[in-house]
Amino acid sequence: MIKYDMEKAKNIWKEKIRKARKPILENLDIEFMRATEEGADTSVIISKKVALRNLPNQASIQKAKTVEELREIWDTTLLGDKD
Repeated sequence: MIKYDMEKAKNIWKEKIRKARKPILENLDIEFMRATEEGADTSVIISKKVALRNLPNQASIQKAKTVEELREIWDTTLLGDKD
């Protein structure tokens, strides 16, 4: 049986989330600036950005006991499919 350092695995998973969300946040920044310039409602954009920022700190990552549990923690709605 392979033993994993779960703290290291959790940190790697958080970095994977951060890497996946980076281009999404950059695009949302552009959308936000355009919406602001047009005087449009930015609340949906802001809520998406907040949700993306919170993903690496979600409690389910800290509660994961196995690498398999960790792999299940991926918000396809916000991040798309896992690589």
